[in-house]
Amino acid sequence: MIKQKNRKLNRIKKHKRVRIKMAGTAERPRLAVFRSNKHIYAQIIDDNKGLTLASAGSVEKSFKEKFADGADIEAAKEVGTLVAQRAKAAGIESIVFDRGGFVYHGRIAALADAAREAGLQF
Repeated sequence: MIKQKNRKLNRIKKHKRVRIKMAGTAERPRLAVFRSNKHIYAQIIDDNKGLTLASAGSVEKSFKEKFADGADIEAAKEVGTLVAQRAKAAGIESIVFDRGGFVYHGRIAALADAAREAGLQF
């Protein structure tokens, strides 16, 4: 239990350290990713206005029909593609990637690669 708490606190510290240097603007909003044990979420945020411009997550109804669990790489790829399509519809071409303190590996990397393939520039 203590080990899990320390791991979560360390991730939050990393995220805060990165967020000091990184901010989403109107020209280049921030793609924030959160990974839980069961799902993955992505939001495109304009930090100057404090608005979420586009979002996607593996908790949506379309994912429950396709995937039994939202905690796999295939679901992360689908979330990345979906958030990129919604960003394109909102007129967003380039973004800043915020991995949320998570290691750039597995589901996080799959989401980022799928967003790149769908046309977002990092």
